[in-house]
Amino acid sequence: MVIKKYLVKNMNEALTRIRYELGKDAIIISQRKIRESGIKGYFKPKLIEVTAALENNKIDKKNKFAREKEEDIDFRNSLDSIKKIISEKDKKIIKEEVKEEVNSENIKNEVKEIKELLNRVIKNTNKEEEKDLISEYLRDIDIDEKLLIDLLAKNYDNIDEFKKDFMDLLEKEIDISTNNLSGKVVLVGPTGVGKTTTIAKLAGRLALIEKKKVGLITIDTYRIGAVEQLKTYAEIMNIPFKVVITLKEMEGAVKELESCDVILVDTTGRSSKNTMQISELRAFIQKVNADHIMLVMSGTTKNRDIQTILEGYNELAYEELIITKLDETSTYGCVYNIVKRSNKPIAYITTGQDVPDDIKVPSKNEIEKLILGEETIC
Repeated sequence: MVIKKYLVKNMNEALTRIRYELGKDAIIISQRKIRESGIKGYFKPKLIEVTAALENNKIDKKNKFAREKEEDIDFRNSLDSIKKIISEKDKKIIKEEVKEEVNSENIKNEVKEIKELLNRVIKNTNKEEEKDLISEYLRDIDIDEKLLIDLLAKNYDNIDEFKKDFMDLLEKEIDISTNNLSGKVVLVGPTGVGKTTTIAKLAGRLALIEKKKVGLITIDTYRIGAVEQLKTYAEIMNIPFKVVITLKEMEGAVKELESCDVILVDTTGRSSKNTMQISELRAFIQKVNADHIMLVMSGTTKNRDIQTILEGYNELAYEELIITKLDETSTYGCVYNIVKRSNKPIAYITTGQDVPDDIKVPSKNEIEKLILGEETIC
């Protein structure tokens, strides 16, 4: 039997050196804390003296193993080695060839320490696996992880604990508008988010369900068919409708509809990156002297585009959000990303193409369940 002693800083270093020099069949027979010799040793942390042994018939295997130049020790193999050491210590009696008499209490303490080390390693491994599961879950529901830095900094034993904390966070951060729409209401937003259809749904809800006198104005004369589309809806609902091209016409249109309880203004979709277009739109909004400005955002908007859109439209001082096209997606993390980055309440969501049915004021609980993936629109 070959017996070697190692002077190390910790058990991890000892296990690595023993496995490299003696092989995976070596066993630890003792350990004790000692000080480095000399005066300097009193001012340094204690070292650990670890004694390991290897049977003679296994030396050749060890030498072969040592000749192989390992650049890295596989983490899983290290765990297997630790487990094997524990198993051998629990099952074997220290052999007669051992030159030092080992106290049985020391062996118990040693096995206990190694078990505790293994448990810590396994626990840390499990926590890393849980973090991976949480990240995968957030990607699945389309949540921008950059918005959850504080939450993700915590260590969770399981994903259910994370979901509970996330639900509590949503309860604090999701806000639903309770404003009663009246006066002049302007809808703004990028091209393709469904502003015209949304304003028709909103007009129908206000006129047919809430029994308010509603007027419609559009300045969206750039998009082919937009005027005709809104005009058709206005005729069906028997709502007065005005088309505006210049700022002077806007002033006249608002004056003509001043007897209405609500005047809804549909605007042209503008690129949030085009500051000139946004400035032109702001001039029309100022001429309207709007009481409410709502930003319309699609629930299918890419996460990397959300911040750019919100920053571009900040110049228009929007106060509330309308999230559209939730029927066109199966994940709703985008809703959280928009609310979190804009710090604005949700006024309405749209869930289909039917006018005026597919628009509603959501409950906070409904939005939370959609974001968490517990419910879907369709």
